[in-house]
Amino acid sequence: MKKADSKPSILVVNDDGITAPGIKNLIEVMQTLGNVVVVAPDGPQSGMGHAITIGKPLRFDKVELYAGVEMYKCSGTPVDCVKLAVNKIFKGKKPDLCVSGINHGLNNSINVIYSGTMSAAVEGAIEGIPSIGFSLDDFSQEADFSHCKKFIKLISEQVLAHGLPQATLLNVNFPKGADIKGIKICRQANAKWAEEFDQRTDPHGRPYYWLTGVFQNNDKGQDTDVWALDHGFVSVVPVQFDLTAHHAITQLNTWDFGALGGADAESVNLGKTAGPDGPSLG
Repeated sequence: MKKADSKPSILVVNDDGITAPGIKNLIEVMQTLGNVVVVAPDGPQSGMGHAITIGKPLRFDKVELYAGVEMYKCSGTPVDCVKLAVNKIFKGKKPDLCVSGINHGLNNSINVIYSGTMSAAVEGAIEGIPSIGFSLDDFSQEADFSHCKKFIKLISEQVLAHGLPQATLLNVNFPKGADIKGIKICRQANAKWAEEFDQRTDPHGRPYYWLTGVFQNNDKGQDTDVWALDHGFVSVVPVQFDLTAHHAITQLNTWDFGALGGADAESVNLGKTAGPDGPSLG
C-alpha cells in the first residue's frame, strides 16, 4: 500500500500498439488512480505471446500523444516493453501496478496462451508487480470502451489496496455492449480453436496460407470465463505463470526410470565419451 500523500506509480502496456483506442481508454482510467508511465509497441503485436527480441536491437523513443502522460514507443514485443520499462525507466524500482490493454478482442480461455496483452501482464507479475490484463469482445478500431471503465477502475483499486497472491495476475475480459450484469470470478474454460489454413495462390503461382478457425467450447461449467461472458458478466480469472502440472508429479513418480541406473547410466553418460582427463564435453 502507498502512503496517503503519494500516488501509486502505474505502468500501462498493450499489444495493439501505442496509438490504439484501447490503450487511450486505459490511460484515462489509470490517470485517476496514480502517476502513469506508458510503454507500448510502435505497431500491432497481437498474438506474439511471450516473445522477446534477442536477434536485433530494440528502439525505445519518448513520444507525446496525450497531455501529462509520460509515454514511450518500443520497436519490440509487449514483453520487451515491460522489460525495458522496469530496467530503463523505473530503474529497478518497481511500479505499484502494471496494466495491459484494453485489448481489441477477447483473451479468454486458451487465448491467454497466445495473447501479447496477457504476456505483458505475465511479465509484470514475473517482475513482482501486481498485474492485470484487460480485454474487450470487440475487434473494431471504433469499439466503445466506455462501459469497461468503471469496472477497470474498481478492479485496479482492489488490486492496489489488497495486492495479489505471489506469482499471480488477473485476466479480465469484458463482453461487448453496455448491459453488464456484474463481475464473476472464474476459472479458464476448457476451450480451443479448431483451426484451418485457407490456401491461396499469389500472382507468381506460389501457395500461401491464412489461418482461420472456429472457437469450440468443450466446457459446460457455469464457473468459466466463457460462460460468464456469454451471460453478460465481466470475467476475472486469476492466472499463474508456474506451468508445472503439480497434479501429474505423483503419477510420474510411479514410472520406471531405473532402466539406465547404476553402471548402465555411467557407460551411456548422456551420449558423451570419457577422455583421459575425464568426461568430454565437446
